[in-house]
Amino acid sequence: MTILDELNWRGLVADCTDTAELTKRLAAPTTLYAGFDPTADSLHVGNLVPLLALRRFQLLGHSPIALAGGATGSIGDPSGKTAERQLLTREILDHNIASVKVQMARLLDFDTKQNPARLLDNATWTAPVSYLDFLRDIGKHFSVNQMVAKESVRARMEDREVGISYTEFSYMLLQAFDFYHLRKEFNCELQVGATDQWGNITAGTELCRKKLGATVFGLTFPLMTKADGTKYGKTASGTVWLAAERTSPYRFYQFFIQLDDTDVIKILKMLSFANQPQISELEQQHAANAGARAPHKFLAAELTELLHGKTAADDARRASEILFGGNLDGISEATFREIVGEVPTKDIEKATLDGTGILLVELLVHSGLCPSKGQARKDLEGGGVNLNNVREANAARAVTTNDLLFGKHVLLRKGKKNYVVVTAK
Repeated sequence: MTILDELNWRGLVADCTDTAELTKRLAAPTTLYAGFDPTADSLHVGNLVPLLALRRFQLLGHSPIALAGGATGSIGDPSGKTAERQLLTREILDHNIASVKVQMARLLDFDTKQNPARLLDNATWTAPVSYLDFLRDIGKHFSVNQMVAKESVRARMEDREVGISYTEFSYMLLQAFDFYHLRKEFNCELQVGATDQWGNITAGTELCRKKLGATVFGLTFPLMTKADGTKYGKTASGTVWLAAERTSPYRFYQFFIQLDDTDVIKILKMLSFANQPQISELEQQHAANAGARAPHKFLAAELTELLHGKTAADDARRASEILFGGNLDGISEATFREIVGEVPTKDIEKATLDGTGILLVELLVHSGLCPSKGQARKDLEGGGVNLNNVREANAARAVTTNDLLFGKHVLLRKGKKNYVVVTAK
């Protein structure tokens, strides 16, 4: 199976400039690149498809270039945007590029001697070029008709209130210039990216043909979308980042645990490095028992370990299991704090728990899990109440400071999914 065959099986091929010729070219080691605009000091889940694609190519002996848009990032790509981006300073861009490389180093091997990955900044070759030289040497190869025909440009031009600035309109030329430069200086023959980059990519293939007489290729991947067509990558609390400082390993793990059942196999194929038999097995397990979330757990563990390390992945898994009744023995306070952020909380005066403490039935009412002490007794006697994930059926059970986790918290659960963390203050 060729790499293009595998990418097709994984649902990762949207458009390709010449599939037959590219298949032949990829029979030997090839240099390829994907661009990432450093608009923040972290990449996000939406960047995983092209990033992991670079990893797939590198593992098969090809040489990947991760291109940070120090120049193009200061302009902003209009693709997929309804308004112009805020322009960033050089200092901010430099900081973002340095931060992003740390994340990329977990996915790409920059140190191997055989086919090392490179992180390049297109400001290196764009900044020294004068405006007149750029117009003369690059701009003359593009017709305005061709540029206006691009979907993202046309959509913005049709919006009379927002429109599109000349700055963003020129973005296509800058990205084409990148491909031309990388082909000339690094013998880069393939650009990969999301489907919204197709117009920019083909502009680059044409520029290489016109200026260098060289054949280069473009390959795009589908965006990660839900069944309703909306993009994956955000939750109710915002963007899911790859940096642990922005999105904790637990919340990163939870993002994949909470994938919609109808989408999980598609996303598993797109992002996992599991082979066909492994994924087929997970698909069968999911069909037999969707509630077990086998493919969700596999993907969450694989990607969390890849990006954050095995310890962080194990901690995230344990924290996730706790919300499904897992044992609390040996859990760290940091891991438990992640849980506190996922469930309702209720404060209580610590003095209430001193001595003989407070009856569990009263604490259940105080927490809001039960409307009355009578209902709390029924829930306890029916076996539907857990204290620190241990089932309690004794209506006379008291909760004291001895029950506090880390000297602060009590985890209450009613039924399978109703949790409250009571914090003593």
